[in-house]
Amino acid sequence: MGCDRNCGLIAGAVIGAVLAVFGGILMPVGDMLVEKTIKKEVVLEEGTIAFKNWVKTGTTVYRQFWIFDVQNPDEVVVNSSKIKVKQRGPYTYRVRYLAKENITQDPVDSTVSFVQPNGAIFEPSLSVGTENDTFTILNLAVAYNDTADGVYKVFNGKDDINKVAIIDSYKGKRNLSYWESYCDMINGTDAASFPPFVEKSRVLRFFSSDICRSIYAVFGSDIELKGIPVYRFILPAKAFASPVQNPDNHCFCTEKVISNNCTSYGVLDISKCKQGRPVYISLPHFLHASPDISEPIEGLNPNEEEHRTYLDVEPITGFTLQFAKRLQVNILVKPARKIEALKNLKRNYIVPILWLNETGTIGDEKAEMFRNQVTGKVKLLGLVEMVLLGLGVVMFVAFMISYCACRSKNRK
Repeated sequence: MGCDRNCGLIAGAVIGAVLAVFGGILMPVGDMLVEKTIKKEVVLEEGTIAFKNWVKTGTTVYRQFWIFDVQNPDEVVVNSSKIKVKQRGPYTYRVRYLAKENITQDPVDSTVSFVQPNGAIFEPSLSVGTENDTFTILNLAVAYNDTADGVYKVFNGKDDINKVAIIDSYKGKRNLSYWESYCDMINGTDAASFPPFVEKSRVLRFFSSDICRSIYAVFGSDIELKGIPVYRFILPAKAFASPVQNPDNHCFCTEKVISNNCTSYGVLDISKCKQGRPVYISLPHFLHASPDISEPIEGLNPNEEEHRTYLDVEPITGFTLQFAKRLQVNILVKPARKIEALKNLKRNYIVPILWLNETGTIGDEKAEMFRNQVTGKVKLLGLVEMVLLGLGVVMFVAFMISYCACRSKNRK
């Protein structure tokens, strides 16, 4: 009887040990299986999850515009006063609903090229007015429709998953010809996705044709989006800092007068990218801009939550599941003796014209598919690993304690 009991206790301990070992082995093996599956599915080629969502996004993307209405134009012209503005908006368009075109795979260098057609559909229910409002700048759908961005050539990840979606060239070039030195380089992806297995310490680099430069985002916080854990990466103030604050930005300062000898910050002169037009880009309401930029303008209320740019990236796949791209278009206005409206000005103004908020969030159906095919399976695998390991350890310890106690009792 004692032997049977001891044998049973030993057998239970052995089973517990086997379960614990199996759970321990499953951890690296399971991680390897997940990694292998992800590496297969994020490649940009026919038949993968990534390719299907890359060709045509399933996310509804809106681009909202707020127009800055100048309240005191006559006073400014005569007295060179501060410019008083009031924002009007939003005027909302649905964008990025067209599939990529001219998709061509190149097996030699593992790249895929494409153009992204632009389209804009006005959304009256999400707007404060109509396209016929008295703002000529609102004819944006006319300027936006029937155009295309590209040609882009990106790595498909076939030979190196760490390069998937990274831009190899834009319009046939690897540099922009707008900036000096490394500032002119086209870096990173287009921000729709990044190479998989994203860590919080990674700097996410991406190129935006809207601002004529490459830029980057850094980790901000963990959030949950429709049941999916994501990392929120934010555009840091450092990205638009002056060379005094961030020496890496020295090649984005292209002149010395308007920039106060490159000490002003928070705006970017993109005139070289806009056929010489005096266009400056900033964050909305001059968020993170130096006082000398915002001081001549009244009516601005910069707000971090409302005006910052962020990307919510699912770390296993590297897919961007939610984003908000916010930027402001400004023009440089300066004294000009030969122009009647400008001859009495006594200072330079960087005048805000409009700011835009382009947002997109993964839809409910896509989110459910993502949970089922990616995060749900990873969570289940992790749960199985922990249950096996935990149960095995508990069984082994419990049965061994019982066995030792039983043997001690028998000796007595």
